[in-house]
Amino acid sequence: MALLEVMNLGIAFGGLQAVSQLDMKIEKGHLYGLIGPNGAGKTTVFNMLTGVYKPTEGDIILDGTNITGKNSEKICRAGIARTFQNIRLFDQLTVLENVKVGLHNQIEYGVLTGIFRLPSYFSKEKEMNRRGMELLKIFGLEKEAQLPANSLPYGKQRKLEMARALATNPKLLLLDEPAAGMNPQETAELMETIRFVKEHFKIAILLIEHDMNFVMGICEHITVLDYGRVIASGTGDQVRNNPKVIAAYLGGD
Repeated sequence: MALLEVMNLGIAFGGLQAVSQLDMKIEKGHLYGLIGPNGAGKTTVFNMLTGVYKPTEGDIILDGTNITGKNSEKICRAGIARTFQNIRLFDQLTVLENVKVGLHNQIEYGVLTGIFRLPSYFSKEKEMNRRGMELLKIFGLEKEAQLPANSLPYGKQRKLEMARALATNPKLLLLDEPAAGMNPQETAELMETIRFVKEHFKIAILLIEHDMNFVMGICEHITVLDYGRVIASGTGDQVRNNPKVIAAYLGGD
């Protein structure tokens, strides 16, 4: 059974059909790409997979459970985490505190425990600090743990957002244009980081990216959208040489 199975998925906004008849399978432990021209519907697909939008048709099955139409919190608990095209960190919180936000779906305590600082509060805070620092070390951010998140350079903010997503212990990680705004050195480092994350955490990854060299160099399977519909799916070489893909990007017939 595939980790994620998307069947006939679609969404309409008024009279506009933004995504239509999307079928896609993601296997455990693999790295997938979702590409297409601007406005093709890529981020809309991510928003449906993560509960930001409710599909108007179709089904989303995660690890055997139908999660179609569930809210973002329930989908996160079920095992899907994401990053965003525009970085969304809690700027005034520290680097470590940002990661701890992601841990709250696993390590919880009641309101009264937090208000009165009962013993279990301190033990769970200690556990979150420990696990948060472990994640920061993986991304080379442990020395910046107590700095405000907005003081980090752009590339490290991208890594922090990924660390926070991984703190939720996902089965599937969605990366929305992770290399956006990065210089070539940062992009090369990010490719190695993503490969490491896949192997270390044993998770599947689905990413959106406009940098074709990045996508072709890292993804094992690529799905191409145009006007909300799949026009091609396969390996990098298969997609690169597909006439429909060439036409979509170059504006041919």
